[in-house]
Amino acid sequence: MAKDKKLVEEITSMEEDFTKWYTDVVKKAELMDYSSVKGCMIFKPNGYAIWENIQRLLDERFKETGVQNVYLPMFIPESLLQKEKDHVEGFAPEVAWVTHGGMEKLQERLCVRPTSETLFCDLYSNIVQSYRDLPKLYNQWCSVVRWEKTTRPFLRSSEFLWQEGHTAHATEEEAEERTIRMLNVYADFCEQVLAIPMVKGKKTDKEKFAGAKSTYTIEALMHDGKALQSGTSHNFGDGFAKAFGIQYTDKENKLQYVHQTSWGVSTRLIGALIMVHGDDSGLCLPPLVAPVQVTVIPIQQAKDGVLDKANEIVDSLKAEKIRTNIDDSDKSPGWKFSEAEMRGVPLRVEIGPKDIEAGNCVIVRRDTREKTICPISDVASKVKELMGIMQSDMLAKAKAHLESHISDAHNYEEFKDAVENKPGFIRAMWCGDEECELKIKEDTTATSRCMPFEQESIDDKCVCCGKPAKKLVFWGKAY
Repeated sequence: MAKDKKLVEEITSMEEDFTKWYTDVVKKAELMDYSSVKGCMIFKPNGYAIWENIQRLLDERFKETGVQNVYLPMFIPESLLQKEKDHVEGFAPEVAWVTHGGMEKLQERLCVRPTSETLFCDLYSNIVQSYRDLPKLYNQWCSVVRWEKTTRPFLRSSEFLWQEGHTAHATEEEAEERTIRMLNVYADFCEQVLAIPMVKGKKTDKEKFAGAKSTYTIEALMHDGKALQSGTSHNFGDGFAKAFGIQYTDKENKLQYVHQTSWGVSTRLIGALIMVHGDDSGLCLPPLVAPVQVTVIPIQQAKDGVLDKANEIVDSLKAEKIRTNIDDSDKSPGWKFSEAEMRGVPLRVEIGPKDIEAGNCVIVRRDTREKTICPISDVASKVKELMGIMQSDMLAKAKAHLESHISDAHNYEEFKDAVENKPGFIRAMWCGDEECELKIKEDTTATSRCMPFEQESIDDKCVCCGKPAKKLVFWGKAY
């Protein structure tokens, strides 16, 4: 058994060094590898399959709201990018530029898209003429490039995969409704599919997207008490429309500017899955998003009938559209168990000679290690039942962790003590002055995460300066 434990012993304990634990897990679970380009990563099959499931399930939700997928170029002419001043300034430090085509210098530099607002604006300026052309509800799945100084797999890389929705509307009210609607799509998806509860709210002006009128966010809490911005939705108002001349003729035959939104999530969600649900044995994936939902492991597989029965179970599960594989390698059972746990497979089914004789198999949950003896004839229905229970149990556990890591601070001393000694979100009142926001970050490294939609007053004074408070804010250290 000592040999079987080796796989897990190669993972640093999360309590000993959470950052090292994270890196160990993404490597040992074969989610990614480092590339020869600094700051860029290679998605291995196990990692990319998670993203494929996220993409498929989220895309279904987008389309239910009327969104259509498109694809725009990855290159943006410099002159086009310069049309929106605030937007350009916000991304300037991270932009990668193409200056040559082959051996010839380009007449105009091309930006490798850090995001596609300007391209969508250019498109909408050409295709929107009348109120009958609205709304435009477009989304694209693509990669973007942001020249990051510090990178970490899935959380921050120079090139990353994401989706970016860009919509155009006739009125300010329609744009705001779409902005909030897409944020709720994200929050519901993260809760129901990824089993990760979110705190929803509005970003402060300091933290909002460059060029946006307002930015809304979903914030998740990782196991170590740090926040992870997991998705954002922006109301652009008519600022981009005025910069790009996106106008339409209304029902009174008058020219009006459109109102726009933009919203996105990225492969950061995979990082969230790892850090919310993982443990010292590796990944623990919610069944709905797991690439492999069940691994069948034959015990004493050299004995007559064992492999045949194991493959029968695989076939019965696949017939029910359950994502299943079999580990019939020559590794020891203990090693196979550890490997399935490392990869986060929600359930494993063990079948050996004694089980076959009794007409049973053993089903083991990844999250609790709970074992269930199940008649072989009932394995598909029992697996479905257990996956449903596991999905809800994982969400309940994550919710309990979130709720137990929210503390209130009524003055600056309490605030600083909470940042230092109480990992998690800190609720505290704020006067609305950016100087206080900057001071808090400088003094504690904590940042404003969001102003929650459900506002309440836990004090009448700003936690930093003592002036009259305007907003309740969730603060915290973040990735």
